[in-house]
Amino acid sequence: MSKLQSHYDVVVIGAGPAGYVSAIRCAQLGLKTACVDNWSNNKRQSSLGGTYLNAGCVPAIALLESAKIYHLLNHEMSRHGIHAENISVDIPQMMRRKDKIIETLSNKIVDIFNHHKITRIHAQAKLLNACEVEITPVDHSSSSIIKAKNIILAAGSSPICLPCAPIDNEFIIDSTTALSLDGAPKKLGIIGAGVIGLELACIWKKLGSEIVMLEAQENFLTLPDQQISREAYRIYTQQGLEMRLGARVISTKKGHKKVTVEYQDSEGLHCLRVDKLLVASGRKPNTENLIAAEANLMLDENGFVHVDENCRTTLPGVYAIGDLTSLGPMLAHKGIEEGVFVAEQIAGVHNPINYDLLPCVIYTEPEVAWVGQTEQALRAIGERIKIGTFPLSAAARSHAMGISEGMVKIIAHAETDAILGVHIIGAHASELIAEAALAMEFSASGEDLARTIHAHPTISEALHEAALSLEKRTLHLPVGILAS
Repeated sequence: MSKLQSHYDVVVIGAGPAGYVSAIRCAQLGLKTACVDNWSNNKRQSSLGGTYLNAGCVPAIALLESAKIYHLLNHEMSRHGIHAENISVDIPQMMRRKDKIIETLSNKIVDIFNHHKITRIHAQAKLLNACEVEITPVDHSSSSIIKAKNIILAAGSSPICLPCAPIDNEFIIDSTTALSLDGAPKKLGIIGAGVIGLELACIWKKLGSEIVMLEAQENFLTLPDQQISREAYRIYTQQGLEMRLGARVISTKKGHKKVTVEYQDSEGLHCLRVDKLLVASGRKPNTENLIAAEANLMLDENGFVHVDENCRTTLPGVYAIGDLTSLGPMLAHKGIEEGVFVAEQIAGVHNPINYDLLPCVIYTEPEVAWVGQTEQALRAIGERIKIGTFPLSAAARSHAMGISEGMVKIIAHAETDAILGVHIIGAHASELIAEAALAMEFSASGEDLARTIHAHPTISEALHEAALSLEKRTLHLPVGILAS
């Protein structure tokens, strides 16, 4: 813990992507800054980076990369004329690699904090009023109060618990524990087939687990474009993910190293026995114990901090960013942008965020990514649109890489040709979506993207071809295939 002082220009509560970036930007702008964070790693040491770095995107992607290699060696290498025997997986070593990545990146944040002379406090923080924060060290030693002209709330979010499936992190586990298992469960049940559930399902399926997903909604993946969701459902089920939609969990019971799950669907009551049950039913903002009642800070009915379009709360000089607010989805890059935005606002600079162009990604294999509006949303408001699609199965690079499933879909205005939405499922979708977001940020038309020369053969030229197909003039597919 850095040396604690009593007065700061800015105190940031939380050191996830929103918090640590905001603290760094504040310090860069000459503001005396402190950052309070209570995350402790398995060594009971401070680990900056929040859920994103310690128990979210980064460890999930690290494990997915390891799982993909294992799956490739076991199931795909023979197609390349490469043969190997006695392939085995050391999951504890895989976890150690993941933990090393987390440690390295967390230490880099510490180095940046030190460089910018940011006071780092490993403690629980509570907002007392518009200018005071109570600090309680993680060792529960005596509390103290620090003051600041500005306070930025960036405490992040945590998994939602279900009364019907109480988490013990032995048999019924949360997403954090699911990223630290020392072996692949023979049969893994997952409550929730949303982003988190799918990402974890993909990892453990590739490591050998049988996966059964119970999703309460009748429709699969309602956030992306429905055409992309249908393609994702087809691909994931073909990979062996068993998804039971419209399945509402009623109760769970542990016994004999198994979990029995009772759930109901349109056909009645059913029972499912699994070795472990993962609860992946969404996340909630970490506002509990963050704000003293006497602070009179307004929250909504779901516990989100009420803010205006500038991330200002109902207390002067107090801001909330990242997962604590309902301004946009719970995404690391959304929090990062808000962290910079608020820091610069405090320093007198105003650069608003375009929430309409936040790219979204599901880190599965293949990946799903999108930016802008969906076809169903645009048709619901009567917008005149045209659609261009291109299957990755028609891209030469996809075949060479052996990952040809997926497609690119571009939605443009029927009259102005302005790009309104881009939706991708396929290899490297998380990288491809950046070009689409850039094009839309600069108000590009479908023709602009079609006229942009892309290297051949690449995966990215699928965007080019989808733009060409807006006018039914793609070069690599017969027109009849596009219409089918």
